[in-house]
Amino acid sequence: MGLDKIAVITMIISFLSCTESTRPPFSCDASNPVTRTFTFCNISLPIHQRVEDLISRLNLDEKISQLGNTAPAIPRLNISAYEWWSESLHGLTYAGEGMSFNESITTATQFPQIILTASTFDEHLWYRIAQAISREARAVYNAGELKGMTFFAPNINILRDPRWGRAQETAGEDPMMVGKYGVAYVRGLQGDSFRGGKLKDGHLQASACCKHFTAQDLDHWNGHYRFTFDAQVTAQDMADSFQPPFKSCVEEGKATSLMCAYSRLNGVSNCANYDLLTKTVRGQWGFNGSIVSDCDAVKVMHDHQGYTVEDAVAASLKAGMDVNCGSCVRTNARLALEKKKLQESDIDRALLNIFSIRMRLGLFNGEPRKLEYGNIATAEVCSKKHQDLSLEAARNGIVLLKNSPKLLPLSKIKTTSLAVIGPKANDAELLLGNYAGIPCKNVSLLQGFQHIVKSIHYHPGCNFVNCTSAATHEAVDVAKKAQYVVLIMGLDQRMERESWDRTELGLPGQQETLITAVAKAAAEPVILVLVGGGPIDISFAKKNPKIGGILWIGYPGEAGAAALTQIIFGEHNAVFRGQVTSDLVSQGIHKSTNDRHEHEA
Repeated sequence: MGLDKIAVITMIISFLSCTESTRPPFSCDASNPVTRTFTFCNISLPIHQRVEDLISRLNLDEKISQLGNTAPAIPRLNISAYEWWSESLHGLTYAGEGMSFNESITTATQFPQIILTASTFDEHLWYRIAQAISREARAVYNAGELKGMTFFAPNINILRDPRWGRAQETAGEDPMMVGKYGVAYVRGLQGDSFRGGKLKDGHLQASACCKHFTAQDLDHWNGHYRFTFDAQVTAQDMADSFQPPFKSCVEEGKATSLMCAYSRLNGVSNCANYDLLTKTVRGQWGFNGSIVSDCDAVKVMHDHQGYTVEDAVAASLKAGMDVNCGSCVRTNARLALEKKKLQESDIDRALLNIFSIRMRLGLFNGEPRKLEYGNIATAEVCSKKHQDLSLEAARNGIVLLKNSPKLLPLSKIKTTSLAVIGPKANDAELLLGNYAGIPCKNVSLLQGFQHIVKSIHYHPGCNFVNCTSAATHEAVDVAKKAQYVVLIMGLDQRMERESWDRTELGLPGQQETLITAVAKAAAEPVILVLVGGGPIDISFAKKNPKIGGILWIGYPGEAGAAALTQIIFGEHNAVFRGQVTSDLVSQGIHKSTNDRHEHEA
């Protein structure tokens, strides 16, 4: 054989190998003569009938293997592996197991954290953001770099206590508004129309998971931890506050997944609560999707809530949970069966919901790139349209809390110098919040100002955001050099996050002292920019005449720097409304919610 022919064959093999490695995972390959005969691969049949056929072909080990978030392939039936755990709170992220950002796609559009987006009160914006995230997800999946199309979002817990570390993930304190946010997000992510009704039981673009069900607004506070916490909630408070967002998510949004929370409700673990998961969600609300545990929640039932491991497995499956994010069910289901705590029919019930969602995603209909969403290409990821949408969300969500004496906007032409003071003013990652991925572009707030004003003076002011040590004299000297001063203060992920609640509402450490000293020394009233998810007590700043402008920017995402400068320099108006109570005084707040009040004693 000639060298030219060898080279051509090598190129073809290389091309085919590359194509195979970048194919999205799917089942029911039409080119496979065996699977073509399977009833569950017949797309003309109802999904329920197809799933029942599939389950009937599985042996017990294969059934059990599918009960965790990382479901292995079943080669003899040509069923591909699947990963249930991906995150998409405000953009694709590597927080779950589904996406890594370490292949050809290394970035994705990072939208503002939900607490900021919610302050726009714009349901269509929320819908469009979820649409954009979903299309980027399908694009990554079509490129073979995403292991599943189910996403653990949105978070629709209400912000009942402003110190909750996950305040940033929520749409605020009002149950109705949180519900509206959840509906808009679910419809956008799943490929439904803005008003709903397009999908019915049709092909999903992605599967949304409303979390954390239910009555969760504590992670780690004053000796109480989410794994051991028992929320005591009255029936009235459940009906008025905690359940409405989830009810809307199911009935109006038609969410195809729901996540049960780690904690207990009135003595019963949420993931083992038959009244909640089966009677309420499926029976009263008509939910027909899959219920997934929070990650390792079944193990938590054993480790922290008094269940034996076999009881934890049996109780959760019998209550109505389908997918255990974690390995506890997969590892111990046989033990539960042997001890007669569990029946195989309980596993079959869960598998019916599990495979129904995978089929609705089109993953048992042959090559996905030839189906409804198969033409969504990687050009969608970090597209100009999506980056513009991220900017729109950020600038429409930033809240103006004070503007006296009409300090803002500043003039681009007349502003000759600017002092920027703040421990993370030059940290672009600060702007993303938790559950973030790798943004299309990284621009810090300091860099944003440097693009506008020629003469910039910068000082961090504090050692860290917690500001245990403030360089007050140095910061004052920097402030004196500039015409105007912008102080970037507030919180970061060390102060508020999953597994960590705040104990008070004031600014951390010596931030207040630093702000007051700089304001006193500045030539003009200063501009205070607050970063963070949860509300902050800034009563001192509102009263101080040398603090002329106060802007709350939440965690504004990858376009945060552009959004802030556009507002400060008059290209866009900030809003005057927020989705949380802002006039809070740290010394006066107490736990007033029914789910925590008994621990206050």
